[in-house]
Amino acid sequence: MIDTTLSSFERDVVQASSEVPVLVGFWAPWSGPCRQLGPLLERLERESGGRFRLVNVNADTNPELVASFELKSLPHTFAFVDGNAVAQFSGIQPEAFVRAFLERLVPDPAKIEHRAAREALARGQAAIAEECLRNAIALDPSNDAARLDVVRALLGRGDVHGARAHFDTLSGRAAQHSTYATVREGLELAEAAVALPPEALLEQRVRCDHGDLQARFELAQLQIAQRDYAPALEQLLEIVRRDRHFQDDVARRSMLAVFDMAAGQPDLVSEFRSRLSSVLF
Repeated sequence: MIDTTLSSFERDVVQASSEVPVLVGFWAPWSGPCRQLGPLLERLERESGGRFRLVNVNADTNPELVASFELKSLPHTFAFVDGNAVAQFSGIQPEAFVRAFLERLVPDPAKIEHRAAREALARGQAAIAEECLRNAIALDPSNDAARLDVVRALLGRGDVHGARAHFDTLSGRAAQHSTYATVREGLELAEAAVALPPEALLEQRVRCDHGDLQARFELAQLQIAQRDYAPALEQLLEIVRRDRHFQDDVARRSMLAVFDMAAGQPDLVSEFRSRLSSVLF
C-alpha cells in the first residue's frame, strides 16, 4: 500500500496499472467508514501476493483529485487496469463484496493455468496441458475442476493408478462439476478392466453370440483400458442399439465417458456422437 498525490498519480496509478490492477481508495482521516474499509483493503492486498496494488488518496490533502473524480462521499474505491478506471464502488462494503469485486479484476493464477491447459488440450498438446494442470493444482490444491481434468489426462495415457490417486483427493463439492460423472465412469471402467477375461476369449464369445451384451461390454472395457477407443465405441454403440436399458444404460454412459477420455481425437468423438444420436433419436 502506498499513498499518492496529484503529482504522483500518473506514475503510481495510471502507469502502474499496466503491470497489475491498481485499487485506488479515496479516504479521509475523520471518516469512520474509511477507517473500517482501509484495513480490509490492506489485508486483501497482502493476501493477494502482489496480484493487485493498493494506492490511497487522502481527500483532505488532494482536493484536486477529489474534484476530478467528482466524488460526493467517502470512502470511494476505483479499480484501474491498463491506465483506465474500469470499476468502482462507494462506501464501506462487506468483505465478501470486496473479494468478489477483486476477483473480477485480479487474475487467479490457478485459473489462468487451468484455462491454458484446456486450450492446449483443444490443440492436441497433451504434454503441455498436463504441465499446466499440475501448475494449477500446485497453486490451488482445492481446484476440483483442474483435478478432474488431471484424472481425464491420466486415464487418457493409461495411468489408472495415478488417476485414482487424484480422484480420491477431490473435495465433496466435486460432484457439482459437469465433468464429474463422466470422469468417474471412465475411471471405474478402466479399473474394472483389470479383473476381466482375456480379450481373445471375449471376442470369441461375441462371435459365437452377437447378443452376448455382457461379453461386448467387458470387451469394450478392456479396449478402453488399452486406449483403443474406436472398437470400444463400436461395441458400446451395438449394446445401445440392441438394448438401451442394459445394466441401467451403462453402454451410453460409458460412451460419454470415452468421449471425454478421447478428447484428443475430435474426429472420432464427433463420428460416434453423431452415430449415438441417430440410434437414440
